[in-house]
Amino acid sequence: MTKKMLKRKQKEDDELLEKENESKKTVAGEPAAKKMKWINKQRVLVFATRGINYRHRHLMEDLKRLMPHHRPECKMERTKNLQVVNEMCEMKNCNKAILFEGRMKRDLYIWFANVPTGPSVKFLVENIYTMGELKMTGNCLKGSRPLLSFDENFTTHAHFNLLKELLTQIFGVPNHHPKSQPFFDHVYTFSILDNRIWFRNFQILTEDGALTEIGPRFVLNPVKIFSGSFGSDALWDNPNYTSPAKLRQSVAKKAANKYKNRVEQKMVKQVYKPELSYRINPTDEIFEGDLLEKAMEMEEKFEMDKNENTNKIVKNKVKKIKKKPVVAKKVKKAKFVKSKSSKKKKMK
Repeated sequence: MTKKMLKRKQKEDDELLEKENESKKTVAGEPAAKKMKWINKQRVLVFATRGINYRHRHLMEDLKRLMPHHRPECKMERTKNLQVVNEMCEMKNCNKAILFEGRMKRDLYIWFANVPTGPSVKFLVENIYTMGELKMTGNCLKGSRPLLSFDENFTTHAHFNLLKELLTQIFGVPNHHPKSQPFFDHVYTFSILDNRIWFRNFQILTEDGALTEIGPRFVLNPVKIFSGSFGSDALWDNPNYTSPAKLRQSVAKKAANKYKNRVEQKMVKQVYKPELSYRINPTDEIFEGDLLEKAMEMEEKFEMDKNENTNKIVKNKVKKIKKKPVVAKKVKKAKFVKSKSSKKKKMK
């Protein structure tokens, strides 16, 4: 036998002796501590495709911190088929997968899948707020196991019941996991509102039930449920779902027709605009207040109007008189008649 083999045997013997000594050192009356087995070996592969936004990447990192039973993976190329994810899960010994799929660096889709048998669900993620953005005061221990609380509406429909089971298997940390802590420190709440699943994370402050929100927070809008993992037949399709690209198109169309609508509204307003806002009865002013005082005022106004009219007539007559020009009498000029004798003289 070589020296290396002898050294290995000595080390093994020493380890066995140390274990025996530790077992003998147990205090009298107290049983030896049993090592608990890690039976529920759930492993979740968390990764993303290329083309996700920085906020989407921060959300992925927050979920990794919340799940100590996750396995990381590099970004996947967008040209590859989603069926490749099943092979990646087999290589990493994972039976669950969370895939972040980005579109145009604006929209984020997330896949929750049970590998390899299925089912798998595709969600549109809305209203994303990461831990860094919220800046909440809460602080829980990293790796502690969470409590999962689900809304009563999860039992109303079959597809919500299936989603509840899938979310419990993915977000629930297995008992006695080597990277987890042996106590419950925070709560995940899943509530249904407006046909969407709202996710919140709260820290348990006291035993009475005082909570503070830690984050992250986001909303999952379900798109489709497939029978297999990342594909196969569609079990359920959301009839109320509209893609964000279509929503943006409708908003752009409304903005394009903004000027036309404004001009049309002006034309309609001019057509239906009344000439008089409301009809006024002239006799209503007479009967307001004291009648005697009103009669005296009316008489005074009548006299004032009379005086003004007479003054105007006099002024107009004076003006006419002043404007007439003075005509001078024409003086007739005397005509001198010449006699015939004078004419004859001139002829000679």
